[in-house]
Amino acid sequence: MIKRMKKIDITHIKSQTSCCETSASENKQLPVAIIGAGPVGLAAAAHLVSSGESFVLFDAGEAVGANIMKWAHVRLFSPWEFNVNKAAKQLLQSSGWIAPDDAAIPTGRELVEAYLKPLAELPEMKPYIHVNAKVTAVSRKGINKVKSQGREQLPFEIHVNKNEERYVFEAKAVIDASGTWSNPSPVHSAGVFTADEQALHNQIYYGIPDILGNHKERYSGKKVLVVGSGHSAINTLLELGSLKEQIKETEILWVLRKSTLEDVYGGRDLDQLPARGELGIRIQKLVELGSIKVMTSFHIEELRKNGEKVHVFGSNGSSIEGVDEIISNTGSRPELSFLREVRVTIDPSIESVLGLAPLIDPNVHSCGTVRPHGERELRQPEKDFYIVGSKSYGRAPTFLMATGYEQVRSVVAALMGDMESAERVELELPETGVCSTRAGQSVNNQETSVSCCSPV
Repeated sequence: MIKRMKKIDITHIKSQTSCCETSASENKQLPVAIIGAGPVGLAAAAHLVSSGESFVLFDAGEAVGANIMKWAHVRLFSPWEFNVNKAAKQLLQSSGWIAPDDAAIPTGRELVEAYLKPLAELPEMKPYIHVNAKVTAVSRKGINKVKSQGREQLPFEIHVNKNEERYVFEAKAVIDASGTWSNPSPVHSAGVFTADEQALHNQIYYGIPDILGNHKERYSGKKVLVVGSGHSAINTLLELGSLKEQIKETEILWVLRKSTLEDVYGGRDLDQLPARGELGIRIQKLVELGSIKVMTSFHIEELRKNGEKVHVFGSNGSSIEGVDEIISNTGSRPELSFLREVRVTIDPSIESVLGLAPLIDPNVHSCGTVRPHGERELRQPEKDFYIVGSKSYGRAPTFLMATGYEQVRSVVAALMGDMESAERVELELPETGVCSTRAGQSVNNQETSVSCCSPV
């Protein structure tokens, strides 16, 4: 049974409006739907509340910030100053919330517990946030993406699975802030999840494992292969280095598709985010001490099970034998299947919002060289539909949390009809100390973390 909901709380009241009878006045009474209860999705909700606009938010996780809790042990390298949205901060402070020290650097857990959870518990927010609610499709009411006549006058329908029941919600606009963290890229250099990789799912971890905590036994004394060259990989390797100090038998191998480590080390002392620069300094030292065996220009072509071990085959006849565990930090990619019935334009290379692609192409830009942008660049052929946050960047690794906050500020301003505010830039980004990445670097198989300021 499908429950059709026009109200913004989940009840068992059915909508009696037929598929194409919704009037313009009725549309105005509908909420803005937000997909994703991470920092950017909740920031969008805060801006809507501050503008006097209703919203409804859906997240597939068990609680707000569910994806962040998958790397709860990891410390961000951006301080609180860049991690708290201004509209959200104003709402929180009006309730007596005490803001963390701007200069302090939180872990993922601290970001959720000290900021996202209190924000979601505010009376202006809590009734309209629905967790364990997976969005399976977005469409216009009663028509598919082919039909144009009267399209913009129809509300959106958000198809949601919650607690094993199906619901259809109506909304006048949609902001997709669902991120990319739950959709990791494979270790194979071709970017394809092959049968041999899928068969080894028990020996491959996609993400940043808690190596010194919950996953310590899994990696202690093992031969561990880390694949990737971004900040997620560096965090993983640094924790493995600490584990090796405790358990000498632990062997660390690092596979990169890049030909040099220089870009991987980043800006170091020149980085305006000291904690980010420190990552490059620490990993360089660990490599120079010989604690990590590094293999550059290694393109994985095959994974083969050999007893309890894994044999890794690369291009040009290279191979690695006897691997116990693989940790994949090869980035992630957007999930687009549930947007099949709305008109969106996606860059064919990096799978970003099309208008953003020239600004964020990882062959050209690092985090600090991507200029702030807003509603104009995020605009889709489907009126009042927006993809924001890390998902708007597709496979590009140059996303900053603060950039996502500026995106939703601009988008909400546009939805409210304030185009002057939507066009205004209200963000200054910290420089990385690296002006750009090298030309010729792989795009579709970019080896990096999801985010430059934080792996969100």
